[in-house]
Formats: sequence, structure tokens, C-alpha cells
Amino acid sequence: MPDNSSYLVVPSSVLWLLGLAVVSISIIIIATLVLRARRARSATVAAEPAGGPLPEFEKNGQSAAASLVQWSPDTLRHILAKELPDAQVIVVSNREPYIHNRKGDDIQLVVPASGLVSALEPITRACAGTWIAYGGGSADALVVDENDRIEVPPGNPSYTLRRVWLSEEEQQGYYLGFANEGLWPLCHIAFTRPIFRASDWETYEAVNRKFADTVVAEARNERPIVLVQDYHFALLPRMIRERLPEAIIITFWHIPWPNSEVFSICPWREKILEGLLGSSIVGFHTQFHCNNFIESVDRFLESRIEREDSAISYGGEISLVHAYPISIEWPPAQLGKLPDVAQCRRRIRERFGLAENVRLCVGVERLDYTKGILDRFNALDELLKLHPEWVGKVALLQIAAPSRGTLPAYQQLYEECLRQADDLNQRYGREGYSPVLMVTEHHAQEQVYEIYRAADVCMVTSLHDGMNLVAKEFVAARDDEQGVLLLSMFAGASKELLEALIVNPYDAATMGDALLQALTMSQEEQRQRMQHMREIVRDNNVYRWAGSMLLDAARLRKRVAVDRAVGAAPTAPGNVISLLDRKRVAAL
Repeated sequence: MPDNSSYLVVPSSVLWLLGLAVVSISIIIIATLVLRARRARSATVAAEPAGGPLPEFEKNGQSAAASLVQWSPDTLRHILAKELPDAQVIVVSNREPYIHNRKGDDIQLVVPASGLVSALEPITRACAGTWIAYGGGSADALVVDENDRIEVPPGNPSYTLRRVWLSEEEQQGYYLGFANEGLWPLCHIAFTRPIFRASDWETYEAVNRKFADTVVAEARNERPIVLVQDYHFALLPRMIRERLPEAIIITFWHIPWPNSEVFSICPWREKILEGLLGSSIVGFHTQFHCNNFIESVDRFLESRIEREDSAISYGGEISLVHAYPISIEWPPAQLGKLPDVAQCRRRIRERFGLAENVRLCVGVERLDYTKGILDRFNALDELLKLHPEWVGKVALLQIAAPSRGTLPAYQQLYEECLRQADDLNQRYGREGYSPVLMVTEHHAQEQVYEIYRAADVCMVTSLHDGMNLVAKEFVAARDDEQGVLLLSMFAGASKELLEALIVNPYDAATMGDALLQALTMSQEEQRQRMQHMREIVRDNNVYRWAGSMLLDAARLRKRVAVDRAVGAAPTAPGNVISLLDRKRVAAL
């Protein structure tokens, strides 16, 4: 049967020409779209301020170019002059950078050995700012003017210290009570039960309100940059925002933030989160703590989480949540006042009666149950038990500054430390030799740096820590590029100082092995490890920490200014939405 179907035969050359035509048309269309996009971009850029296009906020507060900048006080001053002209910088913390105490008929000036003070004092000097803090010194009220202000540092004033006065009841409820019996153990995985009392919470609210009143009184205009420090002031950002809505408020939480399940223990969890979300930026040491905070907000507040931007929309406001690893001044000012390492070693050995052949391990911190002091003693016990040849050849100098001594948990820790130190000294000590030297008194920063320079090993064995600046101070003190840092995996510093011997403080046997490794490490290996750690601390110094936050504050301020200038229209092409648009969406 014949096949009557028709066939259309198309030569291959025609198919090739058709394909070429389709490709050509596609290229023309794409080129046209690109050209239009470029023109739109040019029009947008032309409408922006003379300073150039505004970059979006850098992820986690870190710019790709930041590592190329040599961060110093001059860098901070340049940022303020260029990015934040005429901006007033106000720092708020519980602890003050200078304390005046009575000593007989005289007034003694004390500079507290505090990680927070070490980080913030050089920044406030560089910014010529105002520092608001609790005036707890016995002679603090005698040296201030009629407005409770004093210019500091003494002899070379560069910023203003404004003191806030608290009654004994306020200090008991706000500081010792809610902050340190409640929030401190809640945020640290140290297995100490947090204690929450309604009376402490009421005092905490009242003291936060008192500090908010002081911030408003010290603000010279409606748009200061306020740097709120730590867990003592969780409610302060919202209180400031209510009265200074145009302020840039950066809250830095210096301790860890727990996961949402642990945080749910706090009876006033929603109010704490609402208070912190009064901030323009909430900062933590590590991204892990940022994530925990965001998860807590997501669980307990009706909010919009923008994970890609690390931002939270709540109540018509945007809060960025960024990681800013804190650090120290570089180079440390204390080094200029000290002799070389050899002389520091001689002085410390003479002071504590150490023989020349005894290797010196040091621990320096407040007497706190989060610092792993007892675990450090356990590691030394393991070393001496398994390697008796080290008996008489190694000693641990533990500097433990008294802290919160009226609280039962701290009294118990003090007693346990003394008991365990005595036990080790009885079992391994001999005439002229004690394996543990326990010194429970405050030391000035210069004295602490002298001890760092004299040490063979620095033991930082925190059970949980936001950063722990002792690790970075030890590295900065060792310009001889010697010494070994034994560092807890639960300290934020372990994410940066990877050449340290990273240990689990809960594992005494393994930590004892690490201590043996530190004591027997060759000078060349010490040098290689220390060189790299010193580069890290030098490049990621405290000025970079502050500069990153101030740059983000500048970008935020410019973004809001542009939004207002163009009537809250989008200020950048594509999927970037203006802050005011985001606020409107968040309020729906």
C-alpha cells in the first residue's frame, strides 16, 4: 500500500542559519538589558552623596579590605572625621576606667585590670568621647565637678568620665543580684544555677533607667553614637531609643549568649530581648553567639529574621546582629614601661622564690567559676602524678583577683581553690618548692604584663568565655617570641589563636599531656607559633574591633539619611530595600 504522507526536508545549512539568528537576537536582547541596567545604576549613583555609592553592611562587621588596613588610634580618628563628622561618642559600662579611693589622708588612683577597660579605654581616648560608668571608688565623689564629671586620663586628659551614683541597695539588686547571680550563670555553661528574684529585676530596671537618664543628659544632640557595654544594661538600648530615636546605639554583649532553650529559663526573657533590640547593632564575639541570639528572638518574639543580612525586624525597627571579635591595644602601652624579658624573669623569680631550673606556668584572671582554675590544678596534678620527674621543676603561679566575694558561689570557689592548692603543695611540695603559688590580690596591668613576660606557659582554661583577653595579652607581651599558650576550646580566642595548644578543660588527663607538650616544646617551635599569633593580635587589634563597629554605624547613618532624602524610596537597585521600607514591612 503506497505511503501518501508528506515530508518536509530542510537542509542542514538552513537549520544552522536559523540557530545563528536565534543566538544573535538573544545577544542583542541581553546587551540591551545590561545597558539599561547600567544607565539605571549610573542614575542612582549620581543621586547619592558626593562621597560615592553606599555599600551594604558588611557581613558580620568585617570588610574584605579591613585586613589591609593598619588599625591604630589615628585610623579611628580618621573614620570619625570622614565618616562620622561631628559625631559624639558615648560609652556606657558598669565598670569605670579610673577609680579614686581613699588611702589615709590621700586619694589613690586605681586603673582596674579589666578586659573591658583594656579594650575600651584606648578607643574612648582616640574618639575624645564621654564614658558613663558607676562611681564605686571611696573617693570618686571628691574629685568630680558639680556635674559629676572628671577629665581623664590624669596628666593628659583626652575624654570625659561621667560617674553615676548607686545606693548600696541598688548595687546589691542590679549588679550582684540580677546581673551576676542571674544573667552571668545563665549565659555561661559552668553548671552554676542562675538565681532570679523579682526584687532584683525591679532594681535592674531602675538602674538601667538611671543610666538612660544620664545618657540623654550627656548627649549634645539628637544623634549621638552610644556604645552600650555588656549584660548589665540589657534594657538600656530600648530606654535610650525611646528618648533619642535618631541615636545610633551599638550594644556589645561581652559574654556568651546561650541557646534559646537555656535562655528560656529567664522569667523576663522577652523584656531583655526587647531591650536589646532597641539597638541599631547588637554585637557578639563570635558568629555562634550571634546565631544563638537570633534563635532566641525567633523563638520568643514576633519578629522578622533576615538571616542573610544578619538583621532582625521588630516593632518597626531594624537591628543588625554582627560578630566583632574584641581584642587589645597594639602595641600594649605597658610594654614601654617594662625591662626586657630576662630582667622580668629575674624579678618575678626573686619575688616568688623560684629556683632557676623551675619552669613557670601562670594563670591570670578574676576569681570566677567560669575560668577553670580548679581544672588547671587538676591538669598539674595529672602531670606530676604521671611524670614525677617534673616534681620540683614546674610551678603554677595563679593570680586570682578577688571578685564578687559576697556571693555564695564565689566564696565556695575561693575555699575550694585554697584547699586544692594546699593539697597539691602537701603532696608534691618540698623545702623551698611549692608546685602552686596562689595569689588572691589585685594586680596593676603593668605587673600583669611583667608576669606574662616571665612565664614559660600561660594557661587559659576557661569553661566558657566570650573571648578572654588574657590569651591575647600574653601573646602581645612576648616580643621575644617565646612562651607557650595553652588555651581552652571554649574561649572565643581559640577561634583566632589557632597556634596555641587548644585543650578541653574538662579533660584533666589530656590537658596534663598538653601541659607536658608545652613544657618540652623547642624554642624554634615556640617562635613559629608565637610569630603567627602575634601577627593575628597585631592585625585584629582593639582599634579594628572599634573601627568595624563605627564603620557599620556610619553606613547605617548614611543609609537612613539617603532614605529620608529620597522619600523612603529604595536607594540601591535590585533586591536591596531601604531601611525605612523594611521598618514599614516589619510594622505590618
